[in-house]
Amino acid sequence: MSPITTIVIHDPALLAKLATSDGTIVFRGPNGECVRMADPVPAGQLPAGIKSPITDEEFQEARKRADSGISLEEFWQKVERGEWR
Repeated sequence: MSPITTIVIHDPALLAKLATSDGTIVFRGPNGECVRMADPVPAGQLPAGIKSPITDEEFQEARKRADSGISLEEFWQKVERGEWR
């Protein structure tokens, strides 16, 4: 997986443009040169080229079972013990 770089944008107009853009976003410097390109990933979807090892049907079946997971309390206990990071 690629490292993630976080850039905080405070300009409301730019935030609105980014939030409503479709397709590839091209970031340009003051002289018009391409600095970086980014492809937005819609919420709830995996990036292009990434495939879940579990199908949607398998998720649906697992949710129907009574033993389909652990409680939030059990999860945090495992995290505190170092079992999950």
